[in-house]
Amino acid sequence: MCTAISVLSLQGENIFGRTMDFSHPIEPKLWVIPRNYQWNSLATMKTNHNRFSFMAIGQETDGMLGFFDGVNERGFAAATLYFEGYADYDLPLENKEPIASLDFLHYLLGRCSSVDDVAPLLKNIQIVGVADPVTQKAAPLHWIATDRSGKCIVIEQTKTGLEVIENPIGVMANSPDFRWHLTNLRNYMEISTTQKKNVNWGNVSLTPFSQGGGTAQLPGGFTSPSRFVRTAFLKTHVHLPDNPVETIMTCFHLLNSVFIPKGIVITDRGTDDYTKYVAFMNTSTCEYYFKTYENNQILTSSLWNYDLHGTQPICLGNIRYPSPT
Repeated sequence: MCTAISVLSLQGENIFGRTMDFSHPIEPKLWVIPRNYQWNSLATMKTNHNRFSFMAIGQETDGMLGFFDGVNERGFAAATLYFEGYADYDLPLENKEPIASLDFLHYLLGRCSSVDDVAPLLKNIQIVGVADPVTQKAAPLHWIATDRSGKCIVIEQTKTGLEVIENPIGVMANSPDFRWHLTNLRNYMEISTTQKKNVNWGNVSLTPFSQGGGTAQLPGGFTSPSRFVRTAFLKTHVHLPDNPVETIMTCFHLLNSVFIPKGIVITDRGTDDYTKYVAFMNTSTCEYYFKTYENNQILTSSLWNYDLHGTQPICLGNIRYPSPT
């Protein structure tokens, strides 16, 4: 369970962010991956070479380094979200290079300067499933990506194949597929930031109790469709400030509406599915902003504060107990 948004500020900066909602224990850390880092594909053990450095939140477990979200030096940003019941890794390869789903975000961040690079890159690859050490299975995933222009896409591999889909609303959640979510918004066309002063039912005049009546139809649950609708409405109607710092604060306020406290969503395994962290990336400045369940203070780190010419990943520490600068 996760929610992601892309917000173009009044300053022309594209701010991209997500909630990380998960029911398994993870210890996400902030990483800087330099341009010269070489890494081995989980699917083929082939050595990959990055074109661009990037900053990302991810986890290293049993020697396997996977990323959840990140932004590279060109301002291309992307995030991984769960896609249970729809992701399909069993398609025939048809002479395409297999890329493990756990590697795919790394693959994108290291090679794409903009969302326009994604579709040509995907022509010769196919995403395959490799079990991760946290869930012990091949995690069903899909991806959202954006860049400094504000253009946004969704990448999904289903039974119909690997596809790049334009995302005109800049919002993404989990299953069903993205096109279903976009169509579902038509069920909520009557939602409004304003409300009627009164209506007449026969001889009875009805007036609202207070403000907010126009949002009464807004779904309040934590299912993926509810989170998508709620976030799409808030994102497209919020007043953006003309101050860059206040813009970041507004972005966090938007995702507060889908922040899941412990105990509200419990899985069939008896575990809490809750928001581990919320992170935003400024694609213009390559800065990360994040807060965690344990620490509500917004912390920041910049890609440009680190050596981008090295050959090894730089771990900046656990984001739950961070000290990045």
